[in-house]
Amino acid sequence: MIYKRKCKITFISHGATINTEENRLFDDETYPALNATGKYEIEKIAEWVKNKGLKIDRIYSSPALRTIQSAGIIAQKVKKDFETLNDLTSRKSGIWSGLSYDEIELKYPKMLDEYHMNPENFCPQGGETIPDFNKRISDCIESIIEKNLYKRLIIITHPEVIQSVIASALNIPVKNQFKVYIPTGSASQISYYEDFSSLVYSAYLPI
Repeated sequence: MIYKRKCKITFISHGATINTEENRLFDDETYPALNATGKYEIEKIAEWVKNKGLKIDRIYSSPALRTIQSAGIIAQKVKKDFETLNDLTSRKSGIWSGLSYDEIELKYPKMLDEYHMNPENFCPQGGETIPDFNKRISDCIESIIEKNLYKRLIIITHPEVIQSVIASALNIPVKNQFKVYIPTGSASQISYYEDFSSLVYSAYLPI
């Protein structure tokens, strides 16, 4: 049986920032920018995209500064424009945003205990639960696919967004989706068909 592919998407994780190195939760769209390591990572992945000769019909990006910077480097390399979509943002961390896990343990110990007891449905004040986050991302990807049937896309976004789309594609339980390793500056590709999705590769880092 020959399956007709609806869409092929290469998801690229933005480059590293100072918060990546400090292992902080952050959902601020205006900060931080890519650091030197992050720029290097994206330049490498942009060169890989160009040299691989990937057919690209359209490029999308999260509206965060770090993803827009990453998308700009890639778009310039492949000579394509890109479009930002608000629903591609990272999971909202609420009052935890900007904090490392050590800082959360010191500042919100009881809240952290609540998280450990029910991580799937826990929501810090002003944040998102994982199921709500997954639904937002799933709805966004479905909309992108329907607007780009039979095309090949690049989406530059956040590691946890890519974890979410891979978990959805492979039916990975919510409690396990964050075990999917997605480093900054990496590429993952999913082929979407009518009745199923296929992970082609994940967490690829150019040598």
